[in-house]
Amino acid sequence: MTAPGLPILHDLPVEVSEIAATLEGAGFEAWCVGGALRDRILGHRAVDVDLATAATPEQVQRLFPRTIAVGVRYGTVGVLDRRRVLHEVTTFRKDVETDGRHAVVEYGASLEEDLARRDFTINALAYHPIRHEWRDPHGGAVDLARRLVRAVGDPAKRFAEDYLRILRALRFAARFEFTIEPATWTAAVAGAPGLAGLSAERVRDEWFKGLTTTTSLTRLVELWTDVGAAAVWLPELRRNPMPAVDAPAVRDPVVLTAALTSAPHEVLARLRASNEEIARGRALSAGPAAPSSEDPREVRRWMAAVEGAADDLLSLAGLTLGSPPPWAGIVGGIRERGEATSRGQLAITGADLLALGIPAGPELGRLLTRLLDAVLEDPSRNTRDGLLALAGTWR
Repeated sequence: MTAPGLPILHDLPVEVSEIAATLEGAGFEAWCVGGALRDRILGHRAVDVDLATAATPEQVQRLFPRTIAVGVRYGTVGVLDRRRVLHEVTTFRKDVETDGRHAVVEYGASLEEDLARRDFTINALAYHPIRHEWRDPHGGAVDLARRLVRAVGDPAKRFAEDYLRILRALRFAARFEFTIEPATWTAAVAGAPGLAGLSAERVRDEWFKGLTTTTSLTRLVELWTDVGAAAVWLPELRRNPMPAVDAPAVRDPVVLTAALTSAPHEVLARLRASNEEIARGRALSAGPAAPSSEDPREVRRWMAAVEGAADDLLSLAGLTLGSPPPWAGIVGGIRERGEATSRGQLAITGADLLALGIPAGPELGRLLTRLLDAVLEDPSRNTRDGLLALAGTWR
């Protein structure tokens, strides 16, 4: 069905129309699809514009001189436009078989069949960039107006096809402040045990996307808890842990995970985050969360103790307090003045101490630590001659 009440999209990149024109000139139907349409209708900034077409991936690759095989096995080819911006072009598909994690798809489908396999009505719209026509066979425009997340067709069937859609429903509801339609919610709760079969990487990506796009951290936590997703994947998620800033400027998913869970490093390891992200989560847990006082000496000692976690801990404190912590400005001043807070910032190195006759090994390390302690107490001591002289008195 058409959707006459929807607007003409004047802000689509001209390159999108050019790609569609090339496809249609070769005899292949082509439409804009996906979240870029939804976001534009809602007045949100949207950059990427995807297309769906009757052309197979091989035909798309033959039509365009610059392509990237971003997901050919799933029917998707990345087309680089004349500005070298990537646009995903996906062949019309219909599901043949699904197992809750992956789908076996078949080409040769119509636009209507392609839209029918999508997760939610608000994502099942299509727009023709040349004729400025809309296709909305599942009432997505009405659901956008009603601020409703509703599954396409039978919600239990949609979730059984791919249980990740449950987490996507939560993300859209939290991001747009939408309500999840009752039948869709009931099916999501019933299907939540199926989330256990998803790969950790896919769950992590949804959790991170949710954290970085939600309007309200409180709402996101409530949705994950109430639907049963937290029990499956995030048992450490605290129901009412809320930081003072519910819609924070900080959108770092590692810091936000630390604010919302009792053991962020364990959560991040379970979600197969990167080693760096897991280490950051562990450092956020270990702390100390704050210096013992706002005395610059104590702030320097705190910075030395937490090493590279200082910025993350400052962000976490800002979430908890609702504003930058009082010691944030002191940290900034220490950095501006170039005051040392690590052994690597000392004006001498281990090689200098070896030249003094200090043997390599534990004694050398202990001496560097003593020198750093002296510099933390008095930054003016951090000169080569001064530290060598001090080390000489300790030999």
